[in-house]
Amino acid sequence: MTKITETLSIQEARKLVLLSQKLPPVKQKGTTLEATLSAIEHLGYIQIDTISVIQRAHHHTLWNRNPGYETSHLEKLIADKKVFEYWSHAAAYLPMCDYRFSLVRKQEIASGKQKHWYDRDEKMMKLVLHRITNEGPLMAKDFEHTGKKKMDWASKPAKRALEYLFMQGDLMIPYRQNFHKVYDLIERVLPEDIDTSAPLQDEYARFLITRYLQANGLGQASEMVYLLKNTKALISSALQEMHSNGELVQVAVGENNYYALQDSLELLKKPLSRSKLKILSPFDNLLIQRKRMQTIFDFNYQIECYVPEPKRRYGYFSLPILWDGSLIARMDCKADRKESLFHIQHLALESGLVKTEAFTLALCKELESFMQFNNCSNLKLHKTTPSNFKPVFQAVINSLIR
Repeated sequence: MTKITETLSIQEARKLVLLSQKLPPVKQKGTTLEATLSAIEHLGYIQIDTISVIQRAHHHTLWNRNPGYETSHLEKLIADKKVFEYWSHAAAYLPMCDYRFSLVRKQEIASGKQKHWYDRDEKMMKLVLHRITNEGPLMAKDFEHTGKKKMDWASKPAKRALEYLFMQGDLMIPYRQNFHKVYDLIERVLPEDIDTSAPLQDEYARFLITRYLQANGLGQASEMVYLLKNTKALISSALQEMHSNGELVQVAVGENNYYALQDSLELLKKPLSRSKLKILSPFDNLLIQRKRMQTIFDFNYQIECYVPEPKRRYGYFSLPILWDGSLIARMDCKADRKESLFHIQHLALESGLVKTEAFTLALCKELESFMQFNNCSNLKLHKTTPSNFKPVFQAVINSLIR
């Protein structure tokens, strides 16, 4: 089959990426719970994060794809065995329909081919597995010992053993209690009809490539490898084969070359809702590869919660803002749920923002929903960049948000 090479403008590339990411969301058929599952299955994973200055990242990311999202949806989908917790490039919720593809990493960790971040403690792992087998689901704290005698399952070694058993596929997490992991045997968690056959290398590579391109529109080998380590040679070889067979299209965007699925370019015929604004999580699937965002969206982003306070430019937990097909601002926020007060610590506009009035109206409209999502009814604006934008924005906020 003849190889096809396409050329896209940067605006077309951005449109393709956003439509593939389901941003902004479009109206869907079915229940809101079905829409949440659809989003997880389409994106392939939802990153889990513990930071809670606003709604946690996994809830935030799903809410941006499904306006009817409720924080109970994930719990319900896990209980219904439609979603499971494991690892992508980080801790994540994954669609159960992809379960068998998680077995490759698990088997490599079990065999020692892929390293775990903890040392293997066979004795502790055996003790932990024995207790869960006999007692049922347990948390790390169930292995704590507060007496004078030091037992084999002191807290930290037991937690490491639990994580090792989880990563190599002996344990799963059927639910969490107050965000603490609960571990159980896989046979007590998996659906009865689930396929547990490990994919062959070629099938695995094709799965990784197809999944990535469905969710992201455009992709390079280095970007796909980022999400799953130790797959560089496997993915590079499969990309070449799929391109040679005509399964993939090579796409040039400026000086950069990407791959895309044949059908993905058809998305460019669909409209992109440019008037809708979305306030994104730092761990959103769109944003997680910072270099990619710099290249495609000209957006230089760093999450600063890990940066010493004196060196922060935008704030502790600055949220990128998507509007008009671009990443056009960032907003450092904190939800004071006890006082029902939503703080905008710092709203910083990108230099390329021209349509300030339209942007302001769109942001205020989205803020109403975003505040409700964060269980806040009042808002306080502290700082803007540029500083002369503060009175303008404050006036619009006062007229729209009560």
